[in-house]
Amino acid sequence: MKQIFPTSRYIIHRETEKGVSQVHFSRVQFIAILSTVIVLLGAVLFFSADSLSKLLYQKRLAEFKQNYHSVSQNLDALKTRLDFLDSQILALEEKDQAVRTYAGMPDIDKEIRQLGIGGIMSEKSLSMDNLAPAVNKELTALEFDIDKLSRKVNLELISYENIYDQVKTDVDRIRAIPSIRPIDGGYLNSSYGYRDDPIDHKKRFHQGQDITVRTGTPIHAPADGKIRRAYYVGGFGNHIKIDHGYGYTTIYAHLSKLKVRTGQKVKRGDIIGYTGNTGRSTAPHLHYEVHYYGSPQNPLDYFFSDASR
Repeated sequence: MKQIFPTSRYIIHRETEKGVSQVHFSRVQFIAILSTVIVLLGAVLFFSADSLSKLLYQKRLAEFKQNYHSVSQNLDALKTRLDFLDSQILALEEKDQAVRTYAGMPDIDKEIRQLGIGGIMSEKSLSMDNLAPAVNKELTALEFDIDKLSRKVNLELISYENIYDQVKTDVDRIRAIPSIRPIDGGYLNSSYGYRDDPIDHKKRFHQGQDITVRTGTPIHAPADGKIRRAYYVGGFGNHIKIDHGYGYTTIYAHLSKLKVRTGQKVKRGDIIGYTGNTGRSTAPHLHYEVHYYGSPQNPLDYFFSDASR
């Protein structure tokens, strides 16, 4: 006897005021309709997602352009600040050289000062793969400038530590080094070295620096010391000689008035006399000499600050 299996059918039943209606679906028809609905829904979702992705992409692109502009502006600002800091470092280097001379220490080699030492650069570079080439180029230049500046700062820190140690152990010697201009202002006239003598016009070695000022300008001791001479003598007229110790002596000539006496102790900045035109002189000025263990030095090498400091 042959057994017949019933075929599965799906019925949609709908009741209205006009009557009852039914729609019959076989299993195959139902699966076909369901598959069509799923495909259509997937297509709608796909195109919706694509449109949303494009919208989000445009938004992200606009944000990236805005951020790129902000990064460029910040990089320009950082470069300006680095340029300013670099100029400050140059000023520090000049002061460092003057202080080293003041402390009797050798100058730092020019190549070492140019390159600096050490550094604090991170192992990771500032440039990134996901940034625009122009930004990476700016970051690389900024990285180089920061590295250069950090090495110079390290050099100055070490230099000042060395200077501090030297100064701390040698304060007395530093107080003996002529380190200020003996008078405020004035015009630097005949300098250290060979020149034509203003009186007989013969070429002679001038051992000091002439500073043209009006008569009566106060003269300050450039360092601590003891007065060895303070009287009138020949071509120097009224003159003063100070023994500062540690091999340093200074001479002041053509003074109008002396304010110290032989044997008196003076401190840096004390007024020792007043400028004039006495002795072998053609006009009011101060003749100033610096000697180190009897050897004349160029006084301009010892003008670290003015007389008021």
